[in-house]
Amino acid sequence: MKIRFFLGGFFTATLAIAQDWPTYNGDFSGRRYSALSQINSSNVGSLALQWMYRVNVGPLRGVGNAQIKSTPIEVNGILYFTLPDHVWAVNARTGEELWHYSWVDHGGHLVGNRGVGMYGNWLYFLTPDGWFISLNAKDGKERWRKKVADEKLQYFTTMAAMVIGKRVIIGVGGDAMDVPGYLESRDPETGDLQWRWNSEPRPGEPGSETWPSKSSMEHGGGMTWLPGTYDPELNLLYWGTGNPNPVYAGQSRKGDNLYTCSIVALNPDTGKLVWYFQASPHDTHDWDNVETPVLFDAIFNGQPRKLLAQAARNGYFFVLDRTNGKNLVSAGFTGVNWSKGVDQKGQPIPDVAKEPKEAGSLIDIPGGGGTNWPPPSFDPDTGLFYVNANKGYSVTYLTDTDEKPEGYGGSGRTLFSQSALEAIDYQTGKIRWSHEYQGAGGGGLGGAGILTTAGKLLFTGDPAGNLIAYDPATGKILWHFRVGSNVSNGPMTFLLDGKQYLIVGAGDTLFAFAILKP
Repeated sequence: MKIRFFLGGFFTATLAIAQDWPTYNGDFSGRRYSALSQINSSNVGSLALQWMYRVNVGPLRGVGNAQIKSTPIEVNGILYFTLPDHVWAVNARTGEELWHYSWVDHGGHLVGNRGVGMYGNWLYFLTPDGWFISLNAKDGKERWRKKVADEKLQYFTTMAAMVIGKRVIIGVGGDAMDVPGYLESRDPETGDLQWRWNSEPRPGEPGSETWPSKSSMEHGGGMTWLPGTYDPELNLLYWGTGNPNPVYAGQSRKGDNLYTCSIVALNPDTGKLVWYFQASPHDTHDWDNVETPVLFDAIFNGQPRKLLAQAARNGYFFVLDRTNGKNLVSAGFTGVNWSKGVDQKGQPIPDVAKEPKEAGSLIDIPGGGGTNWPPPSFDPDTGLFYVNANKGYSVTYLTDTDEKPEGYGGSGRTLFSQSALEAIDYQTGKIRWSHEYQGAGGGGLGGAGILTTAGKLLFTGDPAGNLIAYDPATGKILWHFRVGSNVSNGPMTFLLDGKQYLIVGAGDTLFAFAILKP
C-alpha cells in the first residue's frame, strides 16, 4: 500500500507502508523512518526485552571485542546480520540461530561490516579482504565468490551491498594507502561486473583539471564504503565519497580534487555521472563525505521540491535539489571555522590558515569530525533531520612536508569533544533542539544510529550504554533501557505476526524489544 499526504504543513515523499526491513536503511530513501506505530509515545513505557542473541566469535584480529555495526535486514520473519568474516540468520520471533556462515580472510582490515543485501532468495556479503560473496538465504550455503578489491593494496570492503533491480551496488574502503576509489555494479545472478565508476577522473576527463597530475589522480582516495540511496522515479543513485590522499598533506594535490568528499548522482544503468556537489574541496582533515544522502519530498520556500539532505563529517548540513544537485542550504551543525564560508554553489571555501601545520592548527571541530558513519534519520511528521553530532576542538598537524608526501602525512588530535543528538530544520539548517549526552565523558558517540517512527518516537543510543526513546518533536526522553555496551548500529523495526519489534545491536549482542501486553 502507498499513500501520499500532507503533514505539518509540508508535502512528504511517497511512503511505502512496509512491514519488513529489507535493506540497510529500510528503504531506498535513507530516511530510516518507519510508518509503523504499534510502539508509540503513549505505550513506550511498556516496551520490554523479548530476546537477546550474542555472537560467539571472540575478539576480532586487530580490532578487539566484536561490535555489531551492521543493521540487520528482516524478510519473512528472518533477520540477517554480519560481523567482519561472518553472516548470521536468526529467527526474528525468538532469536534462535538458523545458520552461521564464516569466512577466513587473508589480511583484510576487520574494522567493521554494515550488513548484507538481498535479491530474491540470495544474499550478498563483502569480506574484509575484498571478496564479493553470494549465499543462499535459506541455509547460508555459498553460491559463488568474486574478487572485487585487492587487500594487498590495503583496500578493504565493509559496506552492505545495495540491490537496485538487477544490479548489486558495492563500494570499497582504504585508509590513506594512496589508492583510487571506485563504485561497482554487479550482476546478482553471476557476480560479474556491469559497470565501474571511478571517484577520480582520468586525464582529459571532466574534473581532471582539479588535480595537478596523472599521478595524483591515480593515488587520490575517494572511497565509497557506506551504502548510498536511490530515487526510482528519477532513476538516480546518490553516493557519498571519501577523503583524498595523502590525507592531511595536500601539497602534492593542489586543486579541489574531484570527485572526493562529494555527493554524486549516478545513472544506475550505466554508472555515468549526472551531477555532483563537493562538500569539502581539497580536504586536508580526513573528513570522508560518505554520510548517508537522505531523500525526501517536501515544501521548500513555498514550493514542493525533491530534496536530498546530508549532515557531513566536515560539520556542515547540506540540502540539495536532488534532480540537479543545486544547493539550497549550507549551515554548520557544529564548528566550521576551517572554512571561510561558502561559495555561489553552496560549497565550503577552505581557509588555508586552518590547514594542518607542523606547529599545529586549531579548529573548532573534534578530530573525528562533526559526525561519522552512524546513520541519521528524517521524520516527515516533524520535518526534522536528526544526527548524532560531535562538538569540540582539535589540533591538526602536518608531519610530512615532502613535495610528494604519502599516507596520512599528518594527524588530528582532539582537545575536547562533546557528543549530542541534534534536530535540524531542513528548511533553514537551524538546530531546533539538542540533547547533550552525559556519562562516559559525553565525548565520542561510537556507532549509534537513529530511527524515527510514526509512533512519534526517536530511538538511538548514548555513550553510557543506554538505548533511549525520545519525543522527536521536543527531545524529551520517554523511555530508556541499559544495554550495557554502547549501541553500535542503527536501530530498525518491523511488524511480524501482528507484533512490532525493535532491534538494536550493542557490542556483540543483538537485542529485540516489543510492547509488553497486560
